[in-house]
Amino acid sequence: MLAVDLDGTLLRSDILFENFWSAFGRDWRSPFLSISALLSGRAALKRHLAQAGQLDATTLPYDQTVIAYVEAWRARGGRTALVTASDQTIAVQIADHLGLFDEVHGSDGRRNLKGAAKADFLSDRFGAEGYAYMGDATADLPVWRLARKAVTVNAPQALKSRVEQLGTDVEHLTTVERSFGPYLTALRPHQWLKNILVFLPMMAAHQLDGATLLQSFLAFIAFSLVASSVYVLNDLFDLAADRAHPRKRLRPFASGSIPIAHGNWMALGLLAPGVIIAALMGGPFLLVMLAYYVLTTAYSLHLKRQIVIDISALAGLYTMRIVAGGVATGIPLSVWLLAFSIFFFFSLAAIKRQAELVDSAERGKLTIIGRGYHVADLPILSMIALGSGYVSVLVMAFYVSSPAVLALYTQPAALWGIGWVLLYWVTRMVMVTHRGAMHDDPVLYAAKDRISQISFLLILAFAAGGAVL
Repeated sequence: MLAVDLDGTLLRSDILFENFWSAFGRDWRSPFLSISALLSGRAALKRHLAQAGQLDATTLPYDQTVIAYVEAWRARGGRTALVTASDQTIAVQIADHLGLFDEVHGSDGRRNLKGAAKADFLSDRFGAEGYAYMGDATADLPVWRLARKAVTVNAPQALKSRVEQLGTDVEHLTTVERSFGPYLTALRPHQWLKNILVFLPMMAAHQLDGATLLQSFLAFIAFSLVASSVYVLNDLFDLAADRAHPRKRLRPFASGSIPIAHGNWMALGLLAPGVIIAALMGGPFLLVMLAYYVLTTAYSLHLKRQIVIDISALAGLYTMRIVAGGVATGIPLSVWLLAFSIFFFFSLAAIKRQAELVDSAERGKLTIIGRGYHVADLPILSMIALGSGYVSVLVMAFYVSSPAVLALYTQPAALWGIGWVLLYWVTRMVMVTHRGAMHDDPVLYAAKDRISQISFLLILAFAAGGAVL
């Protein structure tokens, strides 16, 4: 008999954390309910989360090398059993999906089938040394001690040495190579491009001295750390939706490149220094950062599933970066800048949803998992994107015609060129999205798109021309 562990062995993930984040993403009260369940023991907690979560066994990140090992064992006439500390209901779903096991045994709400309890169970059922066991953790040592053969999966060297000292037949499997790359990817450093908006108040006010630049740079660092913390949380909330997506399924947590348990300390480890920097910059900036964190968390938990509210929240998050830049430097924000940013980023948020719907339509799906839109909403989203983008250009035109611009630009007529470029760029972005060529995020698409890069350079040229001509 080959007994196979689930978490970290057959599965490149942990069902306890999978269920926790799935339940939390569906109901913000879940952590408090989980604490209540934990008072009755870990097995009771696992049963509660198994019922509160909503896992799809078909999309979980299985270890294909382990599956091949089990298949080879069965091909030689051996029997197999899935024996896990995860709840029995989840274990049965996974076993039914894979079709690899003759028996399935998991925690039952009262008994936590882990460590010594698992060792006793296997010895009672198959006899001492009557089974081989595949596992990955220190908690499996009591099980290996009584097994005929020990098979470790991606175990650290210290654990391998301890298993070898047991004196039983040992086989080590290394199916993944841990590296720093996936951890860096999980931070989404490419998304920090959006945080450049904190420099906009400084640039709009033509206040380019060293002190102002330093304050803006610190604001950028704080925003990047806090934003990455939120991205980690968002990936944990969106595990099921990401695994159902052709590209997002490759994200580190969804694919199992990073253990979900590591996401817990990553989120806190990024948030803490971001908050400390914000606090050192003063109370007003700290309040803006906390408001940003609360809004982004609310977006991940609930708002992203609400039509129109979701794109309003995204537009607000972009604008908050500009507000943070103004607060950090003490530069008053003009009504023109705020009005422009709200309409412009509302347009970008609508384009983002339009892109997701176009992608969904191409894959034959009528809805997007975790969103409130249907493919039939595409014409409306396109109109929202165009209309809001055009209004932002209109605000720009009013600004150029206002007396306020004369205090900053010697040749304000040059700024009309900015409106012309924006009008073209917004229209093209909507057209590109409509044709299915847009990536999931329009900002990242624009950063790589040659025409968008040229448009940005033209905007800088017109702004510089208005200031110095």
